[in-house]
Amino acid sequence: MKRAKLEEFRQAAYNYLGRAHDATFELTDAILLTRNAYSLADLSLSLVFRRKWPSIYEALQDSRPQRQKLMQYIKQMPIQGRLLLAGDHTAWSRPDALTLQERTIEHCSATVAGNKPITIGQGYSTIAWIPENSGSWALPLRHERITSWENPIEKATWQLQQVCEHLPTRPISVWDSEYGCAPFVSKTANIKADILVRLRSNLCLWGAPPAYSGKGRPRKHGDKFKLNEPSTWSEVTQSLEVNHPKLGQVKISLWLNLHFRKTATRPMSLIRVERVVRLGNSKAAKPLWLAWVGEEMPPLEAVWQFYLRRFTVDHWYRFAKQRLHWTLPKLSTPKQCERWSDLMPIITWELWLARDIVADNPLPWQKSLDKMTPGRVAQAMGSILAAIGTPARLPKPRGKSPGWKAGQPRQRRIRYPQVKKTTTKPRKEQPVSA
Repeated sequence: MKRAKLEEFRQAAYNYLGRAHDATFELTDAILLTRNAYSLADLSLSLVFRRKWPSIYEALQDSRPQRQKLMQYIKQMPIQGRLLLAGDHTAWSRPDALTLQERTIEHCSATVAGNKPITIGQGYSTIAWIPENSGSWALPLRHERITSWENPIEKATWQLQQVCEHLPTRPISVWDSEYGCAPFVSKTANIKADILVRLRSNLCLWGAPPAYSGKGRPRKHGDKFKLNEPSTWSEVTQSLEVNHPKLGQVKISLWLNLHFRKTATRPMSLIRVERVVRLGNSKAAKPLWLAWVGEEMPPLEAVWQFYLRRFTVDHWYRFAKQRLHWTLPKLSTPKQCERWSDLMPIITWELWLARDIVADNPLPWQKSLDKMTPGRVAQAMGSILAAIGTPARLPKPRGKSPGWKAGQPRQRRIRYPQVKKTTTKPRKEQPVSA
């Protein structure tokens, strides 16, 4: 049954790859079976790629993955229970690609101390389903490029809207502190999803306004609530301590009916998570501030742990870059980069569907695992692909290319400047003098 489900998924993905789907689908199998690659052409050396190495570049040029139809991922999700989604964005660094259009300044962790944590390249936004309460599985539902005229918040809002339209139940979505701001809370007001987002510790919130006194305009904001100033905190609505298996003793506090200054109509619940300092340990851990925006909140002892599952998206980014060779090729156009990136969710879902039918095949220096990780499943996919085969057709011989004509002039490719994203504020009109 599970093997038939994997074969059905592979056949559907093959049909939705558009043109050049034979070479493109064989490319996905080559990615699964190639542990190390130094260039994109190295993937053509895999036994499952039955074409020549130029077919890889031709496939990325001609293929047209149909993203809306590839939303069949949602069909593999269970209907029972509430679904947990996680969103984030990352950078595909291309600092030396002067001929690549729409390169922007993106956030990137600095590898050298003292350097600015930025790079020049393209940003990609991802919304993934977190299927388990523990482990490193994150299954992307949408993984798309952030264009030069978009920002991560706008892209994430649009992706969340697209995903929720196909879901049978109202999901819980978890987000990092970059999304803990008034614009994101305002833009997601009409989306049928509950939001659990981390807040920066220097933010300022506002309480519910007092009752209308009958004079003047009704107040929109109550007392100030500054996260890093305990003197401004109001009385705690609920507080409890739990014993977490990894974090130890944790104190959780809850405040209700707080809001950003620009989103007074969107109240949220504020959660503070703090590790209890043990005797003899003078160094206190920095508290974690979370905000719940949406309908009825789950129990306090369980809701904050949903945020801990957000880090599986970071695991998937690392897995895609290191094992699926996502950022390996030096493609020349944004469209080619998008078509190549569309293959990453397909491959990840194949690994998820194959996790229960593969046998662990550890390397000599690895320990056997009872619970398979994405990397371990990819390591054992050779036997599965040999058993189920491929829907791709055999290559057709086309002869030898005549090559570049002698004496035909060559033109240098156009170099494009990097795009600087700026926010323009409306100018204030000057009063007309009489």
